[in-house]
Amino acid sequence: MKYDYLIVGAGLFGAVFAHEAKKKGRKCLVVEKRQHIGGNIYCEDIHGIQVHKYGAHIFHTSNREVWDYVNQFAEFNHYINSPVARYKEELYNLPFNMNTFSRMWGIFTPQEAKDIIAGQIADLNITEPKNLEEQALSLVGRDVYEKLIKGYTEKQWGRDCRDLPAFIIKRLPLRFTYDNNYFNDRYQGIPVEGYTRLAEALLEGTTVRLGTDYLQHRQELDELAEKVIYTGMIDGFYDYSLGVLEYRSVRFETEELETENYQGNAVVNYTEREVPYTRIIEHKHFAFGKQPTTVISREYSSEWKKGDEPYYPVNDERNNALYRRYREMADREKRVIFGGRLGSYQYYDMDKVIAAALELCAAEL
Repeated sequence: MKYDYLIVGAGLFGAVFAHEAKKKGRKCLVVEKRQHIGGNIYCEDIHGIQVHKYGAHIFHTSNREVWDYVNQFAEFNHYINSPVARYKEELYNLPFNMNTFSRMWGIFTPQEAKDIIAGQIADLNITEPKNLEEQALSLVGRDVYEKLIKGYTEKQWGRDCRDLPAFIIKRLPLRFTYDNNYFNDRYQGIPVEGYTRLAEALLEGTTVRLGTDYLQHRQELDELAEKVIYTGMIDGFYDYSLGVLEYRSVRFETEELETENYQGNAVVNYTEREVPYTRIIEHKHFAFGKQPTTVISREYSSEWKKGDEPYYPVNDERNNALYRRYREMADREKRVIFGGRLGSYQYYDMDKVIAAALELCAAEL
């Protein structure tokens, strides 16, 4: 055995584990099937603009330990996520706050907004929501639902809201303040030099093989290490023997434009069902860029199929039950430890991925 650990995947989870293992004197080999490190946080430099190749990633956390940890490896700017929603020819602030309600109804005070929402909810007389549409209506009323939730959600899931289960939306936060900060977390920002630099710092001194598909070379790779840290799809590890876990995928159309400023904001959601993409990202605004050109990415939600990049697990009852069966198999493994969003079949924010990796490090190392 040449290595203590074979780490499958060079995303955040694998990179954090590799860094901590190296500090403890362990030898690690990281294999990554893509041609780059960083997983979905990978950024590509296009004329000085850090382009988030797999969608917008804004680091946010209330965990001081995690915040201090990532600041060892990268300098973070003071970006605050304040997306805008476009519905036809109307613009609204997200999350739903007093700027949203004032624009929608021409009102000014929190009590006015609360009265309108409460009146709409009462008129609907929904006691036991039977689907996502009824659940959302019972939380925010008709106007907010019709303009800002319905079309966007149907594009995200590829289904009518009446055909989606109610539990997908457990809550819809309403803020009765004029605060456009999307997150409530205390710490927020984006690495000044992009996330790829963060991944490079974590993996410094660790052997990394790119363009290497672990599942296609499992036998020879397993022979190189005592243990395996597997961050890929858990059902894929078992060759989908119990069935296929479902995901939603995302397709990106990215283009460079000969203009300094295309939309004036990093994130603009398009909530109208008839607009095929869910949002447009203008990457330079994540770093307050002043470049003479700009780069935008349109995001299209799609059904996932084998070979596509899995983004959002469909954590409904059927899929969660199937995952639990795979988890039982994984728990019986002697040499393999599963982690990360794909290994855990969970959608994790970046701070939660890092916290989970550090927790594993504390137990394993």
